[in-house]
Amino acid sequence: MEFRCFKQSRFLVLLIIVALIIRSVLLSKFGGIQINNRSISFQSKLLFLEVPQIVWGLNNQKIAFARACLTARMLNRTLLMPSLSASLFYKEVELLKPIPLDKVFQFEKFNALCEGFVQLGRRSHLLNATNVIELQKGSGRRWTIEKDLDQLDQYTKYHEYETIRVVGKNPFLWHDHWPVKDYAKVFECLVLVEEISREADKVVSRIRDIGSKETPYIAVHMRIERDWTIHCKNLEQRLNIREICSSKEEIMQRVGNIMGSKTPIVVYLAVADDLLNDSSVLSGWKEGVLPFEKKKLGVLDIYKKHPYLIQSAIDYEVCLRSDVFVGNTFSTFSSLVVLDRTRKMIATGSTEWCGLDVRWPSYAYNLEGKSNGPRPWAANMSDVSLRAISYGSNRVSCR
Repeated sequence: MEFRCFKQSRFLVLLIIVALIIRSVLLSKFGGIQINNRSISFQSKLLFLEVPQIVWGLNNQKIAFARACLTARMLNRTLLMPSLSASLFYKEVELLKPIPLDKVFQFEKFNALCEGFVQLGRRSHLLNATNVIELQKGSGRRWTIEKDLDQLDQYTKYHEYETIRVVGKNPFLWHDHWPVKDYAKVFECLVLVEEISREADKVVSRIRDIGSKETPYIAVHMRIERDWTIHCKNLEQRLNIREICSSKEEIMQRVGNIMGSKTPIVVYLAVADDLLNDSSVLSGWKEGVLPFEKKKLGVLDIYKKHPYLIQSAIDYEVCLRSDVFVGNTFSTFSSLVVLDRTRKMIATGSTEWCGLDVRWPSYAYNLEGKSNGPRPWAANMSDVSLRAISYGSNRVSCR
């Protein structure tokens, strides 16, 4: 009898030890955080945040996704994997084609890289899909950033609900409460699925094959499409700023005048071919500069078999891997490429981010630099919000 009691006691102690170990692991993985001096404590029950379908262009969608992740982090919740939009319709929302995020970015890789910071969940992880409270996002001028933060703070207390479902506007339009470095962490965890990455490999390989494998290439995000021309002119008038729009000739001249670049050099033109007003983007370049767009490069078929979102993802990766990148500081695409390139330089321990001597140099062709070249450009990683990247700015970290 005593022996049986002894065995039962040992078994009970073992169960307690296992429970304590599991609790310790969970606490280390999902511990409390602080945001804007507000302490948010850990809750052992796994809770979720659900957001609306994410829409607009690839980079607006990436920002919207990151904002949803950081909202989930603030609420101590796991973000239910959202749907992205494969097509590009700004007004006809019913025509937007949803695409699961894990068809573009690796789900498990995201959770591995962002472990301890933010996590993604699937609907199959829900215990009770009806245990939901809705969070209606405010809108309009009266819905201030302070009111938005107070609302989020209030919803940190709803632990009895397994899911908070955000209803209302696209997460890109939510108020921004987080510094650039937090967004950069989320972007670092976004890794393309192998199928898309291999498509980018093919494009980069074709560019490299033009010269030798050692020949560097410049990627230019050339914003001269019809929609951009209308947008940037309106923006210049509204903001009373002149350095937003750039003509084809100005871009060609400034790229050709990058200080220290050696010729011949291959230039890949990342441009939305279907929206071009001008088909002569390949003529007028400085001697020694060899321009290629998708058709001349022979990769148009690679892009055309994919929806708009995937095409943009391939182009983004080609620009990110380039030896030199040149873009426009009022373009979200360009700004995110520069943010990723700056983050990569920081990760290598580099303290110099500007000029051709750094590992991943970037330039802004809408801002004049030395010798009528483009101005060196690096992201401001200490900025308190993503506003300059989301909406554009003529302030860069390089001079």
